Amino acid sequence: MKNFKPALFDTLTTYSKSQFIKDLVAGVIVAIIALPLSIALAIASGVGPEVGLYTAIVAGFVISLLGGSNVQIAGPTAAFATTVAGIVLTKGMDGLVVATLMAGALLVIMGLLRLGGLIRFIPHTITTGFTSGIAMTIVIGQLKDFFGLTFTHSPVETAEKIKEVFSTFSTINFYALGVGLLSLLILILVPKISPKIPASLIAVIVMAAVVKIFDIEVNTIGTLYPSIPNTPPKFNLPSFNNVDIVSLIPDAVTIAVLAAVESLLSCVVADKMIQKKHNSNMELVAQGLGNVSSALFGGIPATGAIARTAANIKNGGRTPISGIIHAIVLFFVLVLFMPYASMIPMPTIAAILFIVAYNMSEWREFVSIIKNDPVTDSVVLVLTFVLTVAFDLVVAIAIGLILSYSIKLVKKLKKAK
Repeated sequence: MKNFKPALFDTLTTYSKSQFIKDLVAGVIVAIIALPLSIALAIASGVGPEVGLYTAIVAGFVISLLGGSNVQIAGPTAAFATTVAGIVLTKGMDGLVVATLMAGALLVIMGLLRLGGLIRFIPHTITTGFTSGIAMTIVIGQLKDFFGLTFTHSPVETAEKIKEVFSTFSTINFYALGVGLLSLLILILVPKISPKIPASLIAVIVMAAVVKIFDIEVNTIGTLYPSIPNTPPKFNLPSFNNVDIVSLIPDAVTIAVLAAVESLLSCVVADKMIQKKHNSNMELVAQGLGNVSSALFGGIPATGAIARTAANIKNGGRTPISGIIHAIVLFFVLVLFMPYASMIPMPTIAAILFIVAYNMSEWREFVSIIKNDPVTDSVVLVLTFVLTVAFDLVVAIAIGLILSYSIKLVKKLKKAK
């Protein structure tokens, strides 16, 4: 098992008290950032708000403990939201748990087969296309809560959600829209005033207080989830008898591909920030074990979170200890303060997810490719984007890769002539 050594083991040999203090501060700050995001992403994924914290706690702890990166912060991410929501709606929670377990096993196998380096073979146009596509699906999925609409159906596909928004737009709740707009204003202005203040936490606290004090008629988390548990994650095996394992294989592959691509991209970004190289194969193994653990303790799929990882680095985190501290802090928040989450307005959750989608959309890179790169690259980019929104991520990546490498092959053949 040469080279399969968690980054934590190396850092402990030279660990110091001063670095622990830095990791402690970074871990607490990242936990504060992760708290509203984990709740928002859980709701966007069609599960209870506490499930997002289960995921951040369990997967975040395991991946920091065993991962190949010194600074990776793992938990629920926007990339999974649409996929997870679809699985929950069509195959139930048992289906999601089994699919996540299968995906975790695939990730471990990928790591053991030393496939971590394959990330470099995915063209930048494709990663930009599907990332932008995921961001778009998140925005569309939050329009209902942002405008306070009353849907007559529960659509799964993005196109159906757009149709439902238009057909029910007459049910708009202007109080919800006002809360959503104020939430967006806070989320935009707070980072300009002080980048270190977690804007999403401020938005959640302020808008929950405003809605409560003025008794504003908008949906809150408590409206959708009347009794939010504050109990720790509990081990629970899924009922394999109630699921069709064969039908879950495409879902498991989708989760595994997403987790692999996003976590390794996050590691690459982190490497540039701290001038250190991660162990991609060990990271895949850890991501796999983290997802298996998350599924068995009531969580949803997890992966490395680029924004939270960057926040960890900027606040002094340099070892996996900060990621472990982030998970421990979230555990105590879950046990002590989770009931207060019922007061959070749904339009505020939607606004937070709008900002998440904007930050992950890579729209500047998207525009740059369209303007400056060859037309063939633009075609691959747009096609991957459209397929991600309209169909499925795995389909988008597969067709994008086939088209991209076909174009490269044709160019080489032309040059050979």
